Amino acid sequence: MVDRNAILVLGLILGYHGLGFSQNLPSLLLEKNINATFSIIAFDADQEEWGIAVATNNIYVGNSTIHIEPGLGAFSIIAETEPLYAIKGFEHLKTGKSIEKAISLTRETDGVAHYRQVAGIDKLGNTFAFTGEALKYWRGSAKHIVGEQYVVMGNQLQEAVLPEMAKTFESAKGTLAERLLESLLAGQKVGGQITGKQSAALVVKGTHNEWFNQIDLRVDHSKTPFKDLKRLLNYHYGRIRLNRALYAQREGNPTLAEQRLAAAEEMLEGWTGMYPRIALANFSIRKEESAVQWIQKGLEENSNFKAYLPSFYILKDHPALKDLIKEETFDIRDWESALSILSNLGKELELISLAKRLIAQDMDSSQVYFLLGRAYYFEKENAQSIRYLTKAVELDKQNIEAIALLKKIKA
Repeated sequence: MVDRNAILVLGLILGYHGLGFSQNLPSLLLEKNINATFSIIAFDADQEEWGIAVATNNIYVGNSTIHIEPGLGAFSIIAETEPLYAIKGFEHLKTGKSIEKAISLTRETDGVAHYRQVAGIDKLGNTFAFTGEALKYWRGSAKHIVGEQYVVMGNQLQEAVLPEMAKTFESAKGTLAERLLESLLAGQKVGGQITGKQSAALVVKGTHNEWFNQIDLRVDHSKTPFKDLKRLLNYHYGRIRLNRALYAQREGNPTLAEQRLAAAEEMLEGWTGMYPRIALANFSIRKEESAVQWIQKGLEENSNFKAYLPSFYILKDHPALKDLIKEETFDIRDWESALSILSNLGKELELISLAKRLIAQDMDSSQVYFLLGRAYYFEKENAQSIRYLTKAVELDKQNIEAIALLKKIKA
């Protein structure tokens, strides 16, 4: 008697081979989350950073394939993912075992290791990787390449992908994150995964990195994940350059500030939430027209951008903005924003004049008095500063900024 289930499975196999989808057969038959994926894992000894870049034909690839513990090591697990390789791997590394042993010990107890690809790097940059034996039967190439403090690996790939990724990483310049992304993009340019990509991720963590310098970027579902991931990395470094531009201006180096700002503007294109800060930076280096253009750009891209307009009260008389920035529509929060920007620009005397006018019109608040008191503090008029800071605390016993500055002045 013919086994009906066997016929169904055979039909499934033949049908999917005929359609050219045989590479997904393990997922269909085993009901496992097996994905066509390629990744690069690497270590930067100079910066003491570990990083992984990865892309797949499924959603949120960064969720399960990337595992990094700064100062200890990193693991990339693809194909049929299994986080235990990282969980157990880190435990083994902590006891002093080699990266090869840390991976092999888990592999020995894994009944389906032949469906996995795993790569690891320890705290010194030593590497180890394996590609499961069953992956060679999938359509496309399934391999790994171990280089000097890096590993590239993937499955269901065009043959040129991994060699191109390795070559590109070895010759790339810049930060570890930039080199990882360049390698991933190079692999895609020569064919990538044979049925396309849906998500991508880039994570870089370092022993000495503050939280805001740790990179964790993810494109979870997109028709253009590589383009989106590159844009996110540009945003990361663009914000850093913008902050450095503002710092250079405060330190009295307008030439350097302008150079950094130009680089930041190019990288932050499309991040509307950064446009107010870009406008502020332009205004601070006396590029008023450029500041106005960024404000206009924000208004064009996002109707809610108008909420930022009170912050640019200082530009209220500009022909392009005079009909948009209207004092009669301001509430107290709008005025507080206007005063805060004056302070950020170091225009304390203008702040003092405006704050006193508001108080005379009964448009006052604890924050208005705090900003006024702080302006007098910056102008080294401590008696006036204490007067207004005290008023700020009287109006709001929890105005922590006013309380802290008062203590500092009286100390």
